[in-house]
Amino acid sequence: MSATVSSLAVPVTAPSTRWLQLLLGLICMMAISSPQYVWTLFTKPMAAAYGASPAALQVTFSLLIVLQTFFSPFQGSLVQKFGPRRLISVGAVLSGLSWVLASQVSSLTGLYLTYGLFGGLGTGIVYIGVVGQMVGWFPDRRGFAAGVVAAGYGMGAIVTTFPIADSIAAAGFQGTLLKFGAIFAVVGLLAALGLKSAPAAAESAASGAGAETAAMLKTPIFWLMFVMMTMMSTSGLMVTSQMAAFAGAFGITKAVVWGFAALPLALTIDRFTNGLTRPFFGFVSDRIGRENTMAIAFALEGVAMALWLATHDNPVLFVLLSGVVFFGWGEIFSLFPSTLTDTFGVKNATRNYGCLYMAQGIGAIFGGPMASLLHEATGSWTPVFGVAITADILTAVLAIAVLKPMRFRYLARPA
Repeated sequence: MSATVSSLAVPVTAPSTRWLQLLLGLICMMAISSPQYVWTLFTKPMAAAYGASPAALQVTFSLLIVLQTFFSPFQGSLVQKFGPRRLISVGAVLSGLSWVLASQVSSLTGLYLTYGLFGGLGTGIVYIGVVGQMVGWFPDRRGFAAGVVAAGYGMGAIVTTFPIADSIAAAGFQGTLLKFGAIFAVVGLLAALGLKSAPAAAESAASGAGAETAAMLKTPIFWLMFVMMTMMSTSGLMVTSQMAAFAGAFGITKAVVWGFAALPLALTIDRFTNGLTRPFFGFVSDRIGRENTMAIAFALEGVAMALWLATHDNPVLFVLLSGVVFFGWGEIFSLFPSTLTDTFGVKNATRNYGCLYMAQGIGAIFGGPMASLLHEATGSWTPVFGVAITADILTAVLAIAVLKPMRFRYLARPA
């Protein structure tokens, strides 16, 4: 039996309907992307308003990510029980409402409970729910579909970054949170109201009965993928969370490349490549197989990070290689959900991916505070990069040498 669903004879019904579902899912993801990707624009005015230290303020962001990931199995269960339209609508409103309520608070505790708590729960419901729906609607293009909606989350804030920055300068951060939070809630709600569950016929043809979550959690394949996603999340989130710090240490912060400040230019390129890689490698994986694509993409990030470290004092290469690093990382959000669903079926895909998505939260801890502690202990960024590069290369090897044969045996077993 083939190790990928793309080779199965899967009947695809109502093509116009499923492409509409993909578009609506993409809009939902774009509507929830700003809380994570434009957070940095709010930190300076919030710190001044609340008299907070940077570390205390960053607890808000940590809450957002941890709650988004660690509650995802429960959120996935709710989406499966009550349907995508109802739950993703609630998540979209909750995400926008987190900003509306945050505009009214006057303390860090209030910010934690609104931007952090409500935002994390709301974005988590939408993210897990939308990805789970798309792998069901596109059994023949599962990697591509998961990549498209994941790209909406990775690139959605490009549309809002400059308007939000201008609004903060003109109206302050509280007025900006109020206005844009309301906009995000309305846009996300309208898109979510058009979502539908994938046809049962397509689901059963794609996945058979599908594994129960409890049964999946007992398999070595799941835990191998969990470890692999944790390692890839650690390396990628190390770069995401520490980039300004090591750019300063490398002397890049004040450099100018092609007339632009090097660090903002690198961050802008990264946002594009981080989004582009998700549908690109998802599409590739539909053609050449999940594990083969994983090996290529993960090794690409490892090699790019090694070159990045070796040429860290060259501003032009710093900018260009940062884009390659993100191009080799962001595809985990299309490859892992599609591989998981190929293996365990669509029946419980949303809840099952919620269990795997918790690896992102663990990666945030290792790539954020743990990476910072390693730098402080050694006084150098080289060991930090060394750990990240090793994780990338090891995960690439595991994909092709361990995961591929293990999945083949699992899928070839007697029904």
